[in-house]
Amino acid sequence: MGSDEGLSKAYSFLEQGDISQAKRVLTDVLEYDLDNQEVSFALWCCSFWAGYIRILPNMDVFERGEALLTQWKAFLQALTRQKPVDRTLFALQKGIFSLALESFTSLINEQFPMKQAELRCKIALCYKKLGKYETALETLKDRNILAEQSAQILAEMADCYALCGEEKKAKVLFREAFFIDAQKVDLALLDSELICCLIRQVQKKGYTGAALQEWIPVYGVLYGIFNVKRELRSHEVGQLKQDIYARENELRDPACNASTLTPKLINVYFWLIDHYVRTENSGEKINEILLRIKILDRNIYDLYVK
Repeated sequence: MGSDEGLSKAYSFLEQGDISQAKRVLTDVLEYDLDNQEVSFALWCCSFWAGYIRILPNMDVFERGEALLTQWKAFLQALTRQKPVDRTLFALQKGIFSLALESFTSLINEQFPMKQAELRCKIALCYKKLGKYETALETLKDRNILAEQSAQILAEMADCYALCGEEKKAKVLFREAFFIDAQKVDLALLDSELICCLIRQVQKKGYTGAALQEWIPVYGVLYGIFNVKRELRSHEVGQLKQDIYARENELRDPACNASTLTPKLINVYFWLIDHYVRTENSGEKINEILLRIKILDRNIYDLYVK
């Protein structure tokens, strides 16, 4: 069997989630084409997943789907030490998320301890990873999902809108998601270049972990990505002011986690400034908030007012 024929056969198995069969084919091909980098990479992928796929039948249905999502993120981390081949990754992603989708969809309309809204969000994620963006969006538009207003659900909706080319809706929802709770947004599962480009830019500044999550909405504003905004309701304005008061007090404590508190506070300042921009005779209030930003982080202030 030639390399091209063997790879095509192996990819067919990968797309079906049959890792063991794909591995057998690739092992045979490698014997006759030791220097083929694509075959070597595909075999590495199979080796990474083979043992894990083998234990899936021992798990309950929901645990199986969750385990696949968790392992996919671990796989992406391991991938940073490899030279990936897009064709291989496409086939593998199709197989893994088809298996996850099968697990999650089997639980719809059953008595299940997890909220159906969260379950449907996971189903939408699988559709997105399979390239079915419109189907993912339709799944996310379920009224029970929308009622949740969770950061992760809104981020998934934003990602799907961006992948469908509806950037304006995507920008509004991404900004909302990171405002609700930046650390609840699973960055590893986002795919659209709109948000991935922003994430890469903030990573280049040296931020990682929770600090990275909190700085993303700040630089989203500074780089003009989170530039589609909505008008706040009166109770939201009151909540913003309470949040500012609480975080400013918290930041005065020498034991506080300034690495996450500072960007959180700056992001809330940005939201309040946006509100004041829409309000007549609010120039003095805007200047007051700008002064607080200047004291907190001069570099951010300079980027914001330039």
